[in-house]
Amino acid sequence: MNLQLTDEGRLRHFLTIEGLDRPMLTRILDTAESFVGVGERVVKKVPLLRGKTIANLFFEPSTRTRSTFELAAKRLSADLLNLSVSASATRKGESLMDTLRNLEAMQCEMFVVRHDASGAAHYIASHVAPHVSVINAGDGRHAHPTQAMLDMFTIRRHKQHFEHLKVAIVGDLMHSRVARSQIHALSILGVPEIRVVAPRTLIPPFIENMGVHVYTRLGRGLKDVDVIIMLRLQNERMDSGLLPSQHEYFRYYGLTEERLAVADDNVIVMHPGPMNRGVEIDSDVADGPHSVILQQVTYGIAIRMAVMSMCLGNPPAVEGGEA
Repeated sequence: MNLQLTDEGRLRHFLTIEGLDRPMLTRILDTAESFVGVGERVVKKVPLLRGKTIANLFFEPSTRTRSTFELAAKRLSADLLNLSVSASATRKGESLMDTLRNLEAMQCEMFVVRHDASGAAHYIASHVAPHVSVINAGDGRHAHPTQAMLDMFTIRRHKQHFEHLKVAIVGDLMHSRVARSQIHALSILGVPEIRVVAPRTLIPPFIENMGVHVYTRLGRGLKDVDVIIMLRLQNERMDSGLLPSQHEYFRYYGLTEERLAVADDNVIVMHPGPMNRGVEIDSDVADGPHSVILQQVTYGIAIRMAVMSMCLGNPPAVEGGEA
């Protein structure tokens, strides 16, 4: 039984890419496509979730992800509750489940959850009332499925198809929940060659079992690739001794224009953010013609609108484009 799906195969929760099939991921991308134009309208709203209540439960700091979920909910006309964990009852001794029961009693229909513990969103989804959906906005080192889907959406917009691509994911794979979700999504969507590039200290054991090719030299890892996804060094999750220094890391793994030259001429450069300029990526590349980093942010709203509307059973008709 897949906790994420209803008996009819509809999306109920969105917790991880694992366990979903290609038609479901494609439907998410197609639904997001119908929402892209909403942000360009004078009135940036559609009435799909009018009367629904969504609670943002962020137990871990976030600016970009939280903001895009909030904008997505508002553009769908939902009522939004932002729960500040620092002032919440959980800090006063109330259990997480009691907090959830109170939110359910307020007739919330969706919880968007970010937590530093892997599996937190899955645990919450296992205990909520039948009318409540849960979206994982990032849990520990486990998964960040909406980030992965907005990355897939960005790739599809620029490359149209996945079946002939070479994609390199570069950086702190050891601590990245985004990379795990990206690898699952790229595999399901049919990308034939997925490379991971990092120092050995930042490569998780047995990552080859996910079907990726491992490179420890940036030049070899980037040769002829169509897509480069840079990852942030997650110093807050890193034990000491994994890297000599950020300066040394940039020297060998920072993406510069010179290193970009070995990739395909039409390569696109992505970064889930926040970026550390001069550590993972040079400003000339981050702001250069191959960068699609700001488009990722824009598309993040459309993807989150798609997932929210699909989970609450009210997605727009995809054919015809406009929501």
